[in-house]
Amino acid sequence: MFSDPGQWTSDKLQPLRSVGDPLADDVVTELFADGGIASMNDLMRHFVANEYPVPASLPRVVQDYLEQSRDLPPWVDPAKIKAGEDVFWRFGPQLILVLTCYGLPFCYLGTNGAPVLAMTNRLVSNPTRRIVETAQLVVDVMRPGGLTSQGGRGRLTIQKVRLMHAAVRRLAPMAPGWKAEFGLPVNQEDLAGTLMSFSWISLDGLEKLGVELSDDDREAYIHCWNVVGHQLGLRDELIPANVACAKGLADAISAHEFGPSAAGQELTSALMKMIAHILPGNAFDKVPQALAHHFLGEKASGWLGLQPFPMAEVVAAPLRIAGVLFGEAVADSVAIRHVATQTGKLLIGAILLVERGGKRPSFAIPADLKQQWGVNWTS
Repeated sequence: MFSDPGQWTSDKLQPLRSVGDPLADDVVTELFADGGIASMNDLMRHFVANEYPVPASLPRVVQDYLEQSRDLPPWVDPAKIKAGEDVFWRFGPQLILVLTCYGLPFCYLGTNGAPVLAMTNRLVSNPTRRIVETAQLVVDVMRPGGLTSQGGRGRLTIQKVRLMHAAVRRLAPMAPGWKAEFGLPVNQEDLAGTLMSFSWISLDGLEKLGVELSDDDREAYIHCWNVVGHQLGLRDELIPANVACAKGLADAISAHEFGPSAAGQELTSALMKMIAHILPGNAFDKVPQALAHHFLGEKASGWLGLQPFPMAEVVAAPLRIAGVLFGEAVADSVAIRHVATQTGKLLIGAILLVERGGKRPSFAIPADLKQQWGVNWTS
């Protein structure tokens, strides 16, 4: 771990754009040597159709990888993980919404990373699947015991995502339109930025919604995602020791990589349209984009092509439907927090009803979390 919030600079981050994840990359290299793209496609189909548990028919090299990547790091703190799970228990709908309207657009700001994401095509052609898969990862790792249970669903989900990252590193440079300047796909800097979107950005989003957390809560939530980062193959030197270091890393990556790009705008537009489409009715249609602009600020929002909406107008209709009156202070933090909470619940409910296509299992949330959050839809 690193303990200096100002440690990372562009000069130090740039070399990491050519560094991958040897453990997972070696698995994909061997699979590719044995059967080429067909072999890897077969592996991905196995993972998609059998999310949990792992099918015994997987190749030996994959079984070995799953064994080698199973154990948690020696610095893991079970008490902090439990405290971080409690944060998710209390604020799950808001966190899912923040991830969708802040965390993902944060990732789309990378001028070299966003084109790689766009080249996978389905992030634009089927952004709904991206949201479902991202939300499922969060639920799997943050549910009680998701990280700490041996063979738990959270650990297995991470192992699969890590191997899929390695497949992208192998296949993306073969795609039309690939440029060497993008760096290695899903490189260590991009992986660190993605981790920050789940950890520091999530905490920053809650704060911007007016949700108050204790310092211990914040440190615990960062710790949970530090463990996830380690399990995903992020080097320990890129794992922040505390909240301040997480913010420092997010700021450094932003300074090094972020800016306007056609790919970032394309991804963001598809994401906003998708969220508005799956939310019930039309009273919440402008809420996701208004919140994204609220979270990101004027400059970054402009890079992504996000137009500002008057917050008072955006939250007025949902508040009227809910029968909540805030008088002249309709756009204050209380109103925004209320609308964001309701939007988060509606978004989770909508995701529960989404068909992921093919043989993919539906989005799954433990019954106790549904009850805690007041999300009673059934898939």
